[in-house]
Amino acid sequence: MSLGQHLLELRKRLFWAAAGIAVGAVIGWILSDFVWDSLREPIYAIVKAQNRNAQLNYPDITSAFDLKLKISFYVGLIVSSPVWLYQIFAFLMPGLTRKEKQYTFGFLFTAIPLFLAGCAAGWYVLPNVVGLMTSFAPKEDAALIVAQNYLDFVLKLMIAIGVAFVLPVFIVLLNLAGVISAASIIKSWRVAILVIVLFTAIATPAADLVSMFLLAIPMVVLYFAAYGIAYLHDRRVARRARALDQELAL
Repeated sequence: MSLGQHLLELRKRLFWAAAGIAVGAVIGWILSDFVWDSLREPIYAIVKAQNRNAQLNYPDITSAFDLKLKISFYVGLIVSSPVWLYQIFAFLMPGLTRKEKQYTFGFLFTAIPLFLAGCAAGWYVLPNVVGLMTSFAPKEDAALIVAQNYLDFVLKLMIAIGVAFVLPVFIVLLNLAGVISAASIIKSWRVAILVIVLFTAIATPAADLVSMFLLAIPMVVLYFAAYGIAYLHDRRVARRARALDQELAL
């Protein structure tokens, strides 16, 4: 394909990706009230658990409308993810080798479920985080939380934990690319566990140790699963190298 043909193909892929996001955003607009009611459940929990006045606030005239648009966009981005991910992959696929296509398919089908699982874990620990952060305010004071800031906080927490769940996939990719070996992965297991525990302790700043361990255990399991895959790959590569050396020796 010429440069002009590539640009036309890119325009077509971008159009279908944007159309998918737009349709998803319409669905997100319809579901925005349900999503927002679910997101502010921790605020209601504060009122019950801490016996204080806690409520979300909209400081500007357009704040409520802007918030609904933001929720619609993010829901649309998630709902339409199969469409725009496929468009990205379809644009890149002609230029990939067979092995690169296998790696890409493996990454997508592994990383996406793990990211969603991490977001679900972030959703699970969200009430504890919100409860602890607001507990530092004196009980005689009301917790007036700006709605936009609260939504940004929730998104950052869920995305951070989602990305943390995907990191083992990047470790495997680095091993497949020959950047790191399985031996170096397992050699650093103590440091990895310490980092995971510290991360989960920060992500769940509450006295509920159960939430911290429920978040840390799957991350540790994923780390050792990444080592297992890297170990099998390194052993297969070493076996091929020995066979090649034997052929050259003959």
